[in-house]
Amino acid sequence: MSQTWGDRIFDWINKSVLFFVMIVVLYPIIFVVSASISDPQFVNNGTMWLWPKGITFEGYQRVLDNVEIWTGYRNTILYTIFGTSLNLMLTIPCAYALSRKDLVGRNGITGIILVTMFINGGLIPTYLVVKGLHLLNTPLVMIILGGVNVWNLIVARTFFQSTVPRELEEAAEVDGCSNLRLFMSVVVPISGPIIAVMALFYGVAHWNQYFNALMYLQNRELFPLQLVLREILIVNEMSSNMMMDGDSMLAMAEQAKVADMIKYAIIIISALPLLVVFPFVQRFFIKGVLIGSLKG
Repeated sequence: MSQTWGDRIFDWINKSVLFFVMIVVLYPIIFVVSASISDPQFVNNGTMWLWPKGITFEGYQRVLDNVEIWTGYRNTILYTIFGTSLNLMLTIPCAYALSRKDLVGRNGITGIILVTMFINGGLIPTYLVVKGLHLLNTPLVMIILGGVNVWNLIVARTFFQSTVPRELEEAAEVDGCSNLRLFMSVVVPISGPIIAVMALFYGVAHWNQYFNALMYLQNRELFPLQLVLREILIVNEMSSNMMMDGDSMLAMAEQAKVADMIKYAIIIISALPLLVVFPFVQRFFIKGVLIGSLKG
């Protein structure tokens, strides 16, 4: 079909806006990557604004030479894998059950669950519960705590309501399927998109989690990567700020340079795994967001 002048102008405006948005999104990423391998002097005086200058990998070397970084990586990977698996095992069956119209009292159950989304017990009661369950300073507190996210549960429930037809469930029941077999053999195989979306949501949350570790872990061998990187950054900033006497000005300037290099290197090291994984699940992510926002 031939485009009118109005269509061409509309397309041009859309492409221009999208190009501007792409620049706004890409520039901070490129800047941080370039700053992480540039001499901090060029970064601080504004000479380096896009491409790296005075290339050095000292920041990465200092961060990766820290043994705790690798311990944190190991812990975070384990927390993410086992925590996300537990989240999926709790969220997906619960969401499907709430999507069934023949579930007695499902509206009341959904209402009770929604209350927890807006009213939180608070930090102190949560800490007392964790302590009472003997989960303090154990890996399980990073896996079990927050087993179900209410917003994710509602998104998954909406998916099942709009995707799994009641006729398919009735046909399986006529063939003698129990509810468990119906869920495992019929519903799960056609629910790949929502499972991928939930895995992404929960996985990102586990990967970025540091507050629970800060509150409930004391053993450094159990610290996740984010908490280790946070401590490294804080220690370097404090070290550079404490050298205030005249004889230490040169050492303070050098320490400040090291702190800047470490800061940008830490951002890349912590975000790189998610940046690598996200493109492979982007289409599922968009579909899940649309399901949760436009339907149900």
